[in-house]
Amino acid sequence: MKSFKVLAILTLMIGTLAACDSMGEQGESGTQFALTDTAKEIRSGVELVMNYDGSRKVFTGTVTNTTNATVTKVRVEIHLSNGVELGPTPNVDLAAGETESVELNASNQSNFNAYSVHVEIGSSRS
Repeated sequence: MKSFKVLAILTLMIGTLAACDSMGEQGESGTQFALTDTAKEIRSGVELVMNYDGSRKVFTGTVTNTTNATVTKVRVEIHLSNGVELGPTPNVDLAAGETESVELNASNQSNFNAYSVHVEIGSSRS
């Protein structure tokens, strides 16, 4: 009976680790958005809102610090369904309540019909 419990725990741990690895970089939800969708995600109190402008072939949006303290080195990445990563954007420090515009150019990309977004925060890529 003990060996069955140990096997069950090991199986659960391996499954959990595999799920974490399949989600991509830390902080990525993995949510895929259609090109007509508005992507909204929050990480560590920073809200990201992005849209795709098909006529200009750019992703535009905002990052907003919803906390009461400055959040440093905020940047944004977009992952296209064709496997290409756009960004990250340059680091910005956001004061409490501050909003900054974000734009990532996709004009040299083709064959994508969905995207995912995420905010990165801090000194190292997370």
